[in-house]
Amino acid sequence: MNPSVWLSIQREATPRMQHGLEQLIGALEDCGYEPKVADEEWSALSSAKSPDLKIYIGHREESELIRTLEQQEVLIYHSQEPGKEGFYLATLPGNLIVISGGNDTGALYGAMELASRIRSAGKVPNLLAHGETPDFVLRGPVLGLQKTEIEPPRRTYEYPITPERFPWFYDRSMWIDYLDMLCRQRSNVVYIWTGHPFASLVKVEDYPEALEVTEEEYQLNYETFSWLTKEADKRGIWVVLNFYNIHIPLPFAEKHGLELHQPKPLPITADYTRKSIAAFVRSYPSVGLMLCLGEALQGSVYGAEWFIDTILAGVNEGLRDLNMKDYPPIILRAHALKAEPIIEKAAPLYPNLYTEAKYNGESLTTWTPRGGWVQTHRNLSSMQSVHIVNIHILANLEPFRYGAPAFIQKSMQAAKHRQKANGLHVYPLFYWDWPYSGDKAEPRLKQAERDWIWYAAWARYAWNPDRDPETETYYWIEQFAARFGSREAGALLLEAYDAFGECAPRILRRFGITEGNRQTLSLGMKMSQLTNPDRYSPYKALWEDHAPQGERLETFAAREAAGEPHVGETPIDVIESAEMFADQAWASVQQAGSHVTSNREEYERIVTDVEAIRYLMKFYGAKVRAAVKVLQYKHKVNGSYLDHTDVLAEAVSDLRESLDWYRKLTALTERTYLYANSMQTPHRKIPIPDGKQYKHWKDCLPVYQEELRCFESNVKQLQSGKLPDHVGHEQRFEPYRQAEFRLMTQGAELYEVTKDSSLFTDGEVYIQSCAEELEGLTGIRFSRRDAANRGMAIEFETDTPVRLLVGYFNSSDQQWLQVPTLDENTHADDRGGLSPILRKGIKTSFFPSVNVHAFLYEPGRHVLNLGKGAYAVLGVIAADQQMMERDVAPFSESSRSLDWLYS
Repeated sequence: MNPSVWLSIQREATPRMQHGLEQLIGALEDCGYEPKVADEEWSALSSAKSPDLKIYIGHREESELIRTLEQQEVLIYHSQEPGKEGFYLATLPGNLIVISGGNDTGALYGAMELASRIRSAGKVPNLLAHGETPDFVLRGPVLGLQKTEIEPPRRTYEYPITPERFPWFYDRSMWIDYLDMLCRQRSNVVYIWTGHPFASLVKVEDYPEALEVTEEEYQLNYETFSWLTKEADKRGIWVVLNFYNIHIPLPFAEKHGLELHQPKPLPITADYTRKSIAAFVRSYPSVGLMLCLGEALQGSVYGAEWFIDTILAGVNEGLRDLNMKDYPPIILRAHALKAEPIIEKAAPLYPNLYTEAKYNGESLTTWTPRGGWVQTHRNLSSMQSVHIVNIHILANLEPFRYGAPAFIQKSMQAAKHRQKANGLHVYPLFYWDWPYSGDKAEPRLKQAERDWIWYAAWARYAWNPDRDPETETYYWIEQFAARFGSREAGALLLEAYDAFGECAPRILRRFGITEGNRQTLSLGMKMSQLTNPDRYSPYKALWEDHAPQGERLETFAAREAAGEPHVGETPIDVIESAEMFADQAWASVQQAGSHVTSNREEYERIVTDVEAIRYLMKFYGAKVRAAVKVLQYKHKVNGSYLDHTDVLAEAVSDLRESLDWYRKLTALTERTYLYANSMQTPHRKIPIPDGKQYKHWKDCLPVYQEELRCFESNVKQLQSGKLPDHVGHEQRFEPYRQAEFRLMTQGAELYEVTKDSSLFTDGEVYIQSCAEELEGLTGIRFSRRDAANRGMAIEFETDTPVRLLVGYFNSSDQQWLQVPTLDENTHADDRGGLSPILRKGIKTSFFPSVNVHAFLYEPGRHVLNLGKGAYAVLGVIAADQQMMERDVAPFSESSRSLDWLYS
């Protein structure tokens, strides 16, 4: 006969407590017990009457039994009392086990912890005195209602929620598995990112045209999302919907003649958005909201107005008639704006505000963050709100497996102790193609299953980052052993994961141009990107904030040439350590093979991942050594390019070796991966623009082959005593073809782009010389003072596709408009033109030179609104003509970059 166990739960128990009770019943049944649930909540007296084993679940602030036991000093917490979401398990007199929760979620976690211990031991433990409370208030992953490609005429991030686009969103069994995984890991939030979700999830009575889906799709979305939020809630999980500002629905934009992305609030966009949010809150009152006030919206100017008068006003309007126990979280993303003054103004208006900022930018590079980025986190952490670190787009890790527990634990310790954060928002490893990984497999592998350790490690260290390292080694060996059949295999696979987990972070932080959606590290880098990164608009925070102290290649080469001491991590340190870790991982993963007795197919995939990472580290190692030699040559010759060519000959040998490694990498990945980058849009710039065309190693291999061919040829010519044929010769360029357009802006005027012309209506800035391509074009000028102080919007109309030529002045002085970065504004390249087509296309008298960018516009009426700062409009030209990117400076100036060696 099975032994009986009586269970009781507090009166008016929430769905979370009921779910914990269900988990406990299942564990008891699996271990041969007969669980019996009491009809009524026990009192201290009634619980003592029965001699049977008894288990009680309650919220210590609401449960009469727990309060009585505490007052009687029968229940004493020998460690920290259970705080919010914490719990304490106690064996008490009368054969009673009490699960005391700091709140209802804590009671759920306590029940699940006891269930886990029962399953592990095969019986109910004889003695319990154990308590835990999480260090981080919010802990959970993000997934995206996003696609790998843009759907014109919609723009970045704009995808209505439909079964055709996102079949997984409607897969309830997938959601249950995913939510159960998060609950086991004690994650309490799942973030869902999209551009403008409201047009798929709610109807706004005053704006029926805003609905982007059919009536049937809307009903399905409402039922699915309502079901999802209830299932998540009973597992202690907030659903938080992330969205951008100001994005509006396509049919709404078309009806009212508006751009899909708005830089500043308009009465109609504010009214629509406020009413959408109010309707959303009424429909899904437990769902939190997370918003990005930067990017499309000029958040530094209009952020506070939009957040308070539109977003919070909509939330409070929606909550007005609801009886809410807990207010849903509202999270402000500190991206491309200063969030502190906005939170200060908003704090009195809403009781549950949070802030969020990226941990290592849009990558994973170090557990020693520093610089201005750390100060940003500390400033936000000191506000009257919970501050969350965002482990953002991990394109430096794509597409391979990653889950180095040691690296992740130290990162969470840095988030807690260095950045003072107490929340976590973590991206999946292959974000844009959720729910699938990039592996070439049939059926396709699911990220939540393939990357189990990624989710488990971040969740474990968000709960408590300061766990004992030796205990953690034992814990993770056991986790690997459970999957692959033996502790021997577990120990060796853990060694491999921790070793190759060091590789990609080191390479990106020292040599990368940028991160996130802009650079796919695993596809490699071109030589000019290593030796002349300034050409590619490098993101300096990558090495100034998201890396240990150290040197970039140019600094390293200059100090070597001058005989100066080096400071911090050098490029040679990095490639040697990355190669060492890759070799160590390769040895460990191969050695594990003889001990693997289960999940053999997945083990083999880990082997090929480690092999690919090893080839990639060897590729970077050889290429960096070639780049070091090229820069040594640069400092030795000082413009006399026919000298010291022996150094370049050595670089040729290194570059050949790097290409050999890349060929091996390509051959391997052709059979193991569909593509390297999950986002395949024009956002991809490094190593080669266009993520759709250059998404696999086989696509990039010809580029590196041609690079080597050119380098070998040019070095050979230099060794023969002459400059390469294409270098230093005068070349004639035809002017661009002017396009017809109509200027609508009051206070702006047309002018001819030519020598001695003024670039602004208030004079002072005159053209000294201009590129031949610009000569004679019709530009648009306006007040430099007005543009510098408050910004200048230019409205124009055209009947044909055109490119608008915009000049950015080469100065960091804030009077001049600064070129946006995709790191801060994902929409900055929506019309192309982020990179200059003519570097130093205009020289001015006494003012900085001007880089010329070309923005593509379709026929119609448009407003160019780039924000505060002076800039030049240098012409409107036909969009169908060829435009060659070039440096307009004479060879004596431009040759210092050495880019001519690779072309």
